[in-house]
Amino acid sequence: MKLALATWNGRISPLFDVARQVLMLDIEGGRVVKRHAESLPGTNSIAQANSIMALGPDALVCGAISKPLAGLLAAMRVRVIPFTAGNVEEVLAAWMARTLPNPALTMPGCCRQRGLCSGAGAGDGNRRRCHEKRRCHENRDTVNRQGNIR
Repeated sequence: MKLALATWNGRISPLFDVARQVLMLDIEGGRVVKRHAESLPGTNSIAQANSIMALGPDALVCGAISKPLAGLLAAMRVRVIPFTAGNVEEVLAAWMARTLPNPALTMPGCCRQRGLCSGAGAGDGNRRRCHEKRRCHENRDTVNRQGNIR
């Protein structure tokens, strides 16, 4: 399996849309067998998505990501684990232990830290408990049969 980690200064890049580098990892039998850094354009969603597509990861671990870019990656069958923060090696260890997403490695202020979702009136301080037991934002961006992002 191929894993891409969006990186910046040894940490997960806070915004994938403008990330300039990914750490590509080949994982076999629960071990990292190959790792190398690859450059990204960091200019627009289509260029980012095409660069990721060319690298061929099965999954991408990143910080924040826009809905359009997440939708493009979903259409390309890349599993996105968004809103991740922390040291690259800690995040990789969590991935290998199958504990991502992890509240300890979630971006500050992200609702997944406390199981909250933004609800009606979000932005004015109103929040509600997440109605789902699983991750708040899991599969939030989906592509319908016509290829449109929902």
